[in-house]
Amino acid sequence: MNRAVSPWILYGSLFLGLLAMVLPLPAGMDLARPYLLALLLVYWQLELPERVGLGTAFLAGLAADLVSGTLLGEQAMRLVILAFLVQRFRARLRFFPLWQQAAAVTALLLNDRLVALAIQLSAGQAPAHWATWISPLLGFAIWPWLFLLLDELRLRQRERSG
Repeated sequence: MNRAVSPWILYGSLFLGLLAMVLPLPAGMDLARPYLLALLLVYWQLELPERVGLGTAFLAGLAADLVSGTLLGEQAMRLVILAFLVQRFRARLRFFPLWQQAAAVTALLLNDRLVALAIQLSAGQAPAHWATWISPLLGFAIWPWLFLLLDELRLRQRERSG
Protein backbone atom coordinates (compact mmCIF):
# COMPACT_ATOMS: atom_id res chain seq x y z
CA MET A 1 0.00 0.00 0.00
CA ASN A 2 1.36 3.40 -0.99
CA ARG A 3 1.39 5.56 2.14
CA ALA A 4 3.06 8.52 0.44
CA VAL A 5 1.39 11.82 1.15
CA SER A 6 1.91 15.05 -0.68
CA PRO A 7 4.06 17.46 1.31
CA TRP A 8 1.42 20.08 0.50
CA ILE A 9 -1.16 18.19 2.53
CA LEU A 10 1.19 17.37 5.41
CA TYR A 11 2.93 20.71 5.86
CA GLY A 12 -0.07 22.70 4.67
CA SER A 13 -2.18 21.22 7.45
CA LEU A 14 0.51 22.04 10.02
CA PHE A 15 0.65 25.59 8.66
CA LEU A 16 -3.14 25.84 9.05
CA GLY A 17 -2.68 24.63 12.63
CA LEU A 18 -0.30 27.54 13.22
CA LEU A 19 -2.76 29.95 11.63
CA ALA A 20 -5.52 28.68 13.90
CA MET A 21 -3.43 29.80 16.87
CA VAL A 22 -3.57 33.45 15.84
CA LEU A 23 -7.07 33.69 14.38
CA PRO A 24 -9.04 36.20 16.39
CA LEU A 25 -11.83 34.71 18.48
CA PRO A 26 -14.31 36.34 20.84
CA ALA A 27 -12.80 37.08 24.24
CA GLY A 28 -14.43 34.17 26.08
CA MET A 29 -13.69 31.62 23.39
CA ASP A 30 -10.05 32.64 22.99
CA LEU A 31 -9.12 30.99 26.28
CA ALA A 32 -10.74 27.68 25.27
CA ARG A 33 -9.14 27.62 21.79
CA PRO A 34 -8.50 23.99 20.80
CA TYR A 35 -4.84 23.14 20.28
CA LEU A 36 -5.28 22.28 16.61
CA LEU A 37 -1.54 22.08 15.94
CA ALA A 38 -1.22 19.32 18.55
CA LEU A 39 -4.18 17.44 17.07
CA LEU A 40 -2.63 17.62 13.60
CA LEU A 41 0.73 16.40 14.89
CA VAL A 42 -0.96 13.46 16.61
CA TYR A 43 -2.77 12.53 13.39
CA TRP A 44 0.36 12.70 11.23
CA GLN A 45 2.39 10.77 13.79
CA LEU A 46 -0.19 8.01 13.80
CA GLU A 47 -0.35 7.85 10.00
CA LEU A 48 3.20 8.76 8.92
CA PRO A 49 5.60 8.07 11.79
CA GLU A 50 8.53 7.86 9.38
CA ARG A 51 8.00 11.49 8.29
CA VAL A 52 6.61 13.15 11.41
CA GLY A 53 8.49 12.65 14.63
CA LEU A 54 10.12 14.48 17.50
CA GLY A 55 12.04 16.81 15.16
CA THR A 56 8.88 17.90 13.38
CA ALA A 57 7.17 18.42 16.74
CA PHE A 58 10.09 20.54 17.96
CA LEU A 59 10.18 22.72 14.83
CA ALA A 60 6.39 23.13 14.85
CA GLY A 61 6.58 24.07 18.53
CA LEU A 62 9.25 26.69 17.89
CA ALA A 63 7.16 28.13 15.08
CA ALA A 64 4.14 28.15 17.42
CA ASP A 65 6.18 29.96 20.08
CA LEU A 66 7.18 32.61 17.56
CA VAL A 67 3.64 32.99 16.19
CA SER A 68 1.86 33.13 19.53
CA GLY A 69 4.48 35.06 21.47
CA THR A 70 4.84 32.53 24.27
CA LEU A 71 8.06 31.79 26.12
CA LEU A 72 10.51 30.54 23.48
CA GLY A 73 10.68 26.77 23.72
CA GLU A 74 7.50 26.33 25.77
CA GLN A 75 5.32 24.92 23.01
CA ALA A 76 8.31 23.15 21.50
CA MET A 77 8.79 21.25 24.75
CA ARG A 78 5.07 20.57 25.08
CA LEU A 79 4.79 19.21 21.54
CA VAL A 80 7.92 17.07 21.89
CA ILE A 81 6.47 15.49 25.05
CA LEU A 82 3.18 14.93 23.24
CA ALA A 83 4.97 13.44 20.22
CA PHE A 84 7.02 11.15 22.45
CA LEU A 85 3.87 9.81 24.11
CA VAL A 86 2.22 9.26 20.73
CA GLN A 87 5.32 7.41 19.48
CA ARG A 88 5.39 5.29 22.61
CA PHE A 89 1.74 4.24 22.34
CA ARG A 90 1.29 4.44 18.57
CA ALA A 91 0.74 0.71 18.08
CA ARG A 92 -2.22 0.79 20.45
CA LEU A 93 -3.66 4.19 19.50
CA ARG A 94 -3.70 3.45 15.79
CA PHE A 95 -6.10 0.54 16.13
CA PHE A 96 -8.50 2.01 18.68
CA PRO A 97 -12.03 2.72 17.49
CA LEU A 98 -12.44 6.41 16.71
CA TRP A 99 -14.23 7.26 19.97
CA GLN A 100 -11.47 5.58 22.02
CA GLN A 101 -8.86 7.41 19.97
CA ALA A 102 -10.67 10.66 20.79
CA ALA A 103 -10.58 9.78 24.49
CA ALA A 104 -6.86 8.96 24.30
CA VAL A 105 -6.16 12.21 22.44
CA THR A 106 -8.09 14.06 25.16
CA ALA A 107 -5.85 12.45 27.78
CA LEU A 108 -2.80 13.59 25.78
CA LEU A 109 -4.20 17.13 25.59
CA LEU A 110 -4.91 17.14 29.33
CA ASN A 111 -1.31 16.05 29.91
CA ASP A 112 -0.25 18.94 27.67
CA ARG A 113 -2.22 21.37 29.83
CA LEU A 114 -0.42 19.99 32.93
CA VAL A 115 2.96 20.45 31.24
CA ALA A 116 1.98 24.01 30.26
CA LEU A 117 0.97 24.70 33.86
CA ALA A 118 4.28 23.34 35.16
CA ILE A 119 6.22 25.49 32.68
CA GLN A 120 4.23 28.61 33.61
CA LEU A 121 4.73 28.05 37.33
CA SER A 122 8.45 27.33 36.96
CA ALA A 123 8.87 30.50 34.87
CA GLY A 124 7.22 32.51 37.64
CA GLN A 125 4.11 33.28 35.60
CA ALA A 126 0.60 33.18 36.93
CA PRO A 127 -1.29 30.03 35.93
CA ALA A 128 -3.51 30.34 32.88
CA HIS A 129 -7.21 31.02 33.33
CA TRP A 130 -9.35 28.00 34.24
CA ALA A 131 -11.13 28.21 30.85
CA THR A 132 -7.99 26.88 29.15
CA TRP A 133 -8.91 23.48 30.56
CA ILE A 134 -11.92 23.41 28.22
CA SER A 135 -9.56 23.12 25.26
CA PRO A 136 -8.92 19.34 25.67
CA LEU A 137 -12.67 18.73 25.74
CA LEU A 138 -13.02 20.62 22.47
CA GLY A 139 -10.19 18.45 21.15
CA PHE A 140 -12.31 15.42 22.03
CA ALA A 141 -15.17 16.82 19.93
CA ILE A 142 -12.92 17.83 17.02
CA TRP A 143 -10.75 14.70 16.78
CA PRO A 144 -13.15 12.34 14.94
CA TRP A 145 -13.99 15.01 12.35
CA LEU A 146 -10.37 16.01 11.87
CA PHE A 147 -9.32 12.37 11.55
CA LEU A 148 -12.00 11.63 8.94
CA LEU A 149 -11.24 14.81 6.99
CA LEU A 150 -7.51 14.13 6.79
CA ASP A 151 -8.09 10.47 5.94
CA GLU A 152 -10.36 11.55 3.08
CA LEU A 153 -7.75 14.02 1.82
CA ARG A 154 -5.08 11.31 1.91
CA LEU A 155 -7.36 8.83 0.12
CA ARG A 156 -8.21 11.29 -2.66
CA GLN A 157 -4.57 12.23 -3.10
CA ARG A 158 -3.61 8.56 -3.26
CA GLU A 159 -6.29 7.86 -5.89
CA ARG A 160 -5.06 10.76 -8.03
CA SER A 161 -1.41 9.77 -7.82
CA GLY A 162 -1.99 6.25 -8.93
